[in-house]
Amino acid sequence: QVQLVESGGGLVQAGGSLRLSCAASGSILSIGAMGWYRQVPGKQRELVGRITSGGSTNYADSVKGRFTISRDNAKNTVYLQMNSLKPEDTAVYYCRQVINEASYWGQGTQVTVSS
Repeated sequence: QVQLVESGGGLVQAGGSLRLSCAASGSILSIGAMGWYRQVPGKQRELVGRITSGGSTNYADSVKGRFTISRDNAKNTVYLQMNSLKPEDTAVYYCRQVINEASYWGQGTQVTVSS
């Protein structure tokens, strides 16, 4: 009943920028926190950034000052602006939204940063 659709991944050179989007659709009564996570093969999924319903944000130390998370409540969408990308940012990025007090994940989008 609820779906998250991600977009915006791709291949970029080191130092470049990408913007990820994650839009929710379906039977939505309420949306709480939203977040972005990333995962590389053989490692656990890790938090990149999170934004509460009130707009408070927190980030992984590795992306502070380079990545910005934001949300558009009217569009049920969360964004991740990624600047000054590094090869170590290469991963599959997943969005997560708390909708109707349940947790939903996007399908994942590949971000590859070449050196």
